[in-house]
Amino acid sequence: MSLYSQQASLAAYRSVNAHGIVASADPHGLVLTLFDAVIGRLMAARSCIEQGKIAGKASLLHSSVTLLGELRGSLDLQKGGSLARNLSDLYDYMVRRVLHANLNNDRAALGEVLGLLGEIREAWAAIGPEVRGQGPRAMPPG
Repeated sequence: MSLYSQQASLAAYRSVNAHGIVASADPHGLVLTLFDAVIGRLMAARSCIEQGKIAGKASLLHSSVTLLGELRGSLDLQKGGSLARNLSDLYDYMVRRVLHANLNNDRAALGEVLGLLGEIREAWAAIGPEVRGQGPRAMPPG
């Protein structure tokens, strides 16, 4: 098997695996998956900055901004009230910090965003099943 076909097979497996995770996850779990994905990309981007891998950093941070947009877009601003609005503003702030980090190779800015995301993810993970059962838009993600 050639290197190309091995890589193509691995990419196909990853795609099927990712689609399987999404298809079987509850809305609460999907938000956790988004948190984990953006945190992983930010950590990898920080490592790219340390290693001078500018193209990798830019790609990872672009993906991070997209995922933060997904988290922000999943908020129900009507039902979530001030909590959802505050989270929306916080996600907007995080996007600006990630863009700053991309332009300035600022690892500290990425550390700040990672800290904020870690706290929000921890709180989201702690939500009990009785709240989760109210539906995907009952609580604002994040």
